[in-house]
Amino acid sequence: MKELKRQLINALLVVLTAAAVISAAINFQQQKLYHLPDDGVTWVDRTDAKGQPLVLALYIVPDSAADRAGVKQGDILTKINNFTIHNSLDASRVLARVGPWREAEYMVLRGEIELKAKVIVRERVTEASLYYLYVVGLAHLIIGLFVYFRRSRARHALHFYLLCLASFVLFTFHYTGKLNNFDKVIYWGNVVAGLLAPTIFLHFALGFPERRWWLRARWRTTLLYLPALVMSALYFGMASGIMRTAVPLGELRWLLDRVSMTILSGLYLAGAFVAWNAYRRAEDPIVRQQLKWLRNGALFGVLPFTLFNTIPYLMGSPAGFYMNLAVLTLLLIPASWAYAILRYRLMDVDVIFQQGFTYTLATFGVMGLFYMLVLAKGPIEEMNPSTVALLLMVATFIFQPLRNWIQEILDRYVFYKDRYDYRRTLVEFARELSSETDLDTMLMAVADRLRRTLYIKNVAFFLADEGSDVYGLTKYIGDDSRAPDDLDLSFLTSQPSGTIFFERTRMALDVVTRHLPQTVRSTVAKLDLTYYIPCQVRGKTIAYLGASRTTQGEFLASQDLELLETLSGYVGIAIENARLYRSLQLKVVQYERLKEFSENIVESLNVGIVAADLDDRVESWNSQMEALTGITRERATRCELRTLFPHDLIAELDAVRSEAGVHQLYKVPLRARAWSASLNGNNGSNGHNGNGATAVMVQPSERLLNVAIAPLVTKDGDQIGRLIIFDDVTERAELEQRLVQTDKLSSIGLLAAGVAHEVNTPLAVISTYAQMLTKQISGDDPKSKLLEKIAKQTFRASEIVNSLLNFSRTSKTEFEEVDLNRVVRETLSLIEHQLEKSGVRVEFEGADALGCVRGNFGKLQQVFLNLFLNARDAMDVGGALRVCTKELDSLARVEVTDSGRGINPEDLTRIYDPFFTTKGAKKGTGLGLAVTYGIVREHGGTIDVKSTVGEGTTFTVELPLVRKTVNA
Repeated sequence: MKELKRQLINALLVVLTAAAVISAAINFQQQKLYHLPDDGVTWVDRTDAKGQPLVLALYIVPDSAADRAGVKQGDILTKINNFTIHNSLDASRVLARVGPWREAEYMVLRGEIELKAKVIVRERVTEASLYYLYVVGLAHLIIGLFVYFRRSRARHALHFYLLCLASFVLFTFHYTGKLNNFDKVIYWGNVVAGLLAPTIFLHFALGFPERRWWLRARWRTTLLYLPALVMSALYFGMASGIMRTAVPLGELRWLLDRVSMTILSGLYLAGAFVAWNAYRRAEDPIVRQQLKWLRNGALFGVLPFTLFNTIPYLMGSPAGFYMNLAVLTLLLIPASWAYAILRYRLMDVDVIFQQGFTYTLATFGVMGLFYMLVLAKGPIEEMNPSTVALLLMVATFIFQPLRNWIQEILDRYVFYKDRYDYRRTLVEFARELSSETDLDTMLMAVADRLRRTLYIKNVAFFLADEGSDVYGLTKYIGDDSRAPDDLDLSFLTSQPSGTIFFERTRMALDVVTRHLPQTVRSTVAKLDLTYYIPCQVRGKTIAYLGASRTTQGEFLASQDLELLETLSGYVGIAIENARLYRSLQLKVVQYERLKEFSENIVESLNVGIVAADLDDRVESWNSQMEALTGITRERATRCELRTLFPHDLIAELDAVRSEAGVHQLYKVPLRARAWSASLNGNNGSNGHNGNGATAVMVQPSERLLNVAIAPLVTKDGDQIGRLIIFDDVTERAELEQRLVQTDKLSSIGLLAAGVAHEVNTPLAVISTYAQMLTKQISGDDPKSKLLEKIAKQTFRASEIVNSLLNFSRTSKTEFEEVDLNRVVRETLSLIEHQLEKSGVRVEFEGADALGCVRGNFGKLQQVFLNLFLNARDAMDVGGALRVCTKELDSLARVEVTDSGRGINPEDLTRIYDPFFTTKGAKKGTGLGLAVTYGIVREHGGTIDVKSTVGEGTTFTVELPLVRKTVNA
């Protein structure tokens, strides 16, 4: 009788669930298709000073139909299309007759004035929050089905499912206003569920995890549902007309809705408080977690809804956008329950998927039959309630036989197939063991299948150490998950005569164990294994499979033992395969580490390394090569050398291909752009190669490389390719060139000093005698002009000698802090007239807050004066002189750029040589840049030049900044 009652309850719940889901789906469809006419006004019933009823505009939606027609808040509605309006329900009825998107004539009183308003009635737009409530309700239903299907007999399972089902109805039943029979069912379902769901939640909170002592009496439990029953009776009485009151129906409904909202929020918060109080007293950590999430779901889901929706609604605020947003938090209620169920096994639900799957199929079957009957009778929303009830009864009586039939089919052919033919299942499983390579996973799978199929209590595996015949306990799976320790397994030998059998593992006087040492007998007792089956591979025992009696304490049948012995062979093969695979994995790891170590060595070298095979295809390309060429490793690998390097270098490499030993190529000039453009096949005209891949382009700077070519051989001496090493010596070559230039200038300076001193004396004598002769000859004598020319050229020669002395002088000069911007500005002002006369436009960009340098103001002015005058002379027909100062790290940089004819590349290495000049006759001595170079070096700086013929020249002077003292 009890079982029959349970089956009837289950069948009824399934039918109710199917009916609720079907009704919610139809209601959702109706919400999208049917929209009530709406003028945007909240009409309420009021009375005037004389007690006469009137209909007042309490709230008007901005930009609504009534708002556009001029209706104002506080207006009194008297007529719509000549229909007299006595109460707010009359307004709704007349609007329903008018229909949406039609014009209605409103007569309203504003003060003592009667006004007429033409209102274009619109459709009531369904709020997005309403569709969101469908999601919340569906989440409740899914959680309830999940719990109930996993184990319907679990304590609190039925209670929890009723809570979820009531919540589903509450959030998914929303009447449309069509006022047909189906719409009435939806309305009453929403009203009743809105009162029952919070009450059921409070009841659930009071009974979880243990029912409170004062709740065990049925009459006390009934008191919990009394408010819901009273409110339901009030709703029904007012709607049916049994109960009458002077309050208008619209106002009465609003009042009842406020009370219902208060009950909903209040009971949910009360349930959260009960869960919080139980959480404080609970000692079990799992129970505490369950109560915490039960409390959090109700608190964080309902509290914001109460604050931002329920309370404003109670205070008379009409539903608006921000109030509707409060429903967003309601999803936290089922979400928190779902997390607690999955994480903390709420309600101690066991994993019984089979029963849930059976109920699911039976439910779908009943739903299909229900739909067939519905389609045969017509649309459900137009059906008579008695017809719907009859269809539900038919589905109820069909459900249980259908469920039993599905359960039998699934048990035999799906769920318990291994129990019907377990021998074939185990043999097939044994054949599949070879596919598992992880030893622990494979052993766990074997033990699990044996325990579930043969009902073995304990299973263990004893593996021999590699290279020895000593066995150890590797895996022990049983009711006591803790593996025994201090074991003496000497009775397990590498040459067994067959399966070792212990009839009574706990008895010390067993005939079989009597001759064994005490430690062995203690081990047998601890393990509690009856059978020790050897796992042999190629005549060698590599493991033992241990099995106990069944869970009922019975020995294994002969066919079961035979099956285990067959399975042991497969287990032995699987163990050996797993060990071989693990050994292979270790070797792979070692190989990868060795390869990574070798690659790290190659990557750490400060030279570019290329390894090519015998066909000159790149096999290795380190990061230094990427930096040198701008070609990535992925792009260069497997490419031929001729597609990566210029033709002249390839020719050099081909020339030494057949020769043995290491070959060196010194200071090979290469341009980075040529390296990258060779990949494009179009001389670098675009950034893509023939395959559509982008080739990395770098700045067109020439690099000097020392190239070493060595054969790549194996340990047996066979050549398998070539190793090419690229050493970038560009900076080294520049330093060598600067050193040679410095030594050359130093030698020239010493020579110039000696020559200057020797020449100064005869020049002084010539100048003196020329002046004396000039005084002795009258001014009109032709010889006087000759003597003046001699004196003039003597002075010029003296100036040249003095310049040589300045160039070669190494004496100390007084240094001080100098502002380079000031030096440049004053120097430009000195030659401003000359520059304007030559048509040269000056552009000066001085860095803000440029630091000072330590030097001699006059000498630095001489440096920039020489550079400015050279720039002027380089621009024959005028141009632009651009001077820029900037601060880089600890250096001050001055760039002097002209737009002149430029310097020929072959002259760049000679411009600092004394007396070297490219100017015409009588336009320079060739000492300006030589003196400039000496002054810059004296100040600890550097001077560099870049020039392009026909475009101009840029001189860059860098001087060290004065370091500021930092106060401690």
